[in-house]
Amino acid sequence: MTEISMPPNPSLWRRATAAYAKLLEILLAACVGILVIPVTLQIISRYTPFIPSYIWTEEMARFLFIWTIMIGAMVGVREAQHFEIDVWPDLSRRSEAALRIVARVGVLALALVFLWAGGEFTRFAWNRTSELADLPLWLIHVAWPVAGVTWIVFAGEQIVDEARILVGAKR
Repeated sequence: MTEISMPPNPSLWRRATAAYAKLLEILLAACVGILVIPVTLQIISRYTPFIPSYIWTEEMARFLFIWTIMIGAMVGVREAQHFEIDVWPDLSRRSEAALRIVARVGVLALALVFLWAGGEFTRFAWNRTSELADLPLWLIHVAWPVAGVTWIVFAGEQIVDEARILVGAKR
């Protein structure tokens, strides 16, 4: 797999998307780190009488797990590691660029589904709260449209890069 290199003087847009990707990586690490706490409390409370069984830990773990998955998918699209399988033999760089554009269009289609259906999903949960911890449900449902918008940005950026290769422009 070839690595996409940034131009020596990236545009403001490229710097902004790179900063957003870095923020997502930090949030991903934080979600995984924080996820350990409620899961550990659940496990300890099952096997020892010293710690009460916390009900909120199950919901918190579920919320964090969903956000971890969605943020991981966003980072995976940015790094061109998600939704991608190398099955073709060695191709020319232009042929590879054309195939990557087709793959990115598929990601864009899925992103539009996540954006539209996720918006409906979030709207449905806007005034609802979780059963056990009384957390607003929109906080978890909004992960889907956020993922959709993020995929559109990152896949769109990659399509532009691959289109430049197709037309023979230098990066």
